[in-house]
Amino acid sequence: MNGTIEVMRDGAIATVVLNRPGKLNALTREMWSALGAAVEGLGSDASMRCIVVRGAGERAFSPGNDISEFATARANKAQAIEYARAMHGAAHALEACPVPLVAQIHGICVGGGLEIAALCDLRICGESSRFGAPIKNLGLVMAYPEMAPLVRIAGTAVALEILLEGRVFGAAEAKDKGLVTRVVADADVAAEARATAERIAEGAPLAARWHKKFARRLADDTPIAADELDECFDCFDTEDFRTGYAAFLAKRKPEFGGR
Repeated sequence: MNGTIEVMRDGAIATVVLNRPGKLNALTREMWSALGAAVEGLGSDASMRCIVVRGAGERAFSPGNDISEFATARANKAQAIEYARAMHGAAHALEACPVPLVAQIHGICVGGGLEIAALCDLRICGESSRFGAPIKNLGLVMAYPEMAPLVRIAGTAVALEILLEGRVFGAAEAKDKGLVTRVVADADVAAEARATAERIAEGAPLAARWHKKFARRLADDTPIAADELDECFDCFDTEDFRTGYAAFLAKRKPEFGGR
């Protein structure tokens, strides 16, 4: 991609790196655009089974947007709306990605960094990781597309607590609030994220994509339609299903082809 978003592939697992370690991976408009393009491209690859999203180094996932851009790129409403196109485009790409997403969180995960992590399906952090969204101190708000994933994973009350108080808090509290899936020793974050990605990749990839789709759909209160319920049984006509139950009966590890 570009220098600030790096994509690495290892078989069916990809890693997307917010690659600006000198600025703790603070996000620029260019980075948002490149992140969206990277995730959209990986999500369209049928062979992809898991995507890990992380910040470069182990000091930060991301502290959010680079404040130095505000004077030139977000100095007024018109500029902010244009800037938001890149942010919200990346958020949409993450939200719509059919491939399971794992956030590998080292250190600081604040503001826009927390928004990106919230859009991932699983979030693994270290014991010293820090979370929050103190944008009230800048006189700013989270727009609907930015707040939505935070409300989805933590609830309205917790999202408002985070935004109204603007505190930065630790990993244990983040876990208690539902912001992270798992907290491990700082030295084990990368290994645990990788092990998680491998466990996902070993499963039937079509099933993983269906589970993501169904979980998102259940967040919508409208009744499940007949054709949507019917889709729940499409898995029985897949080669992966036949592979899976044959392997189970033979007491061997299944090798799924995603068909």
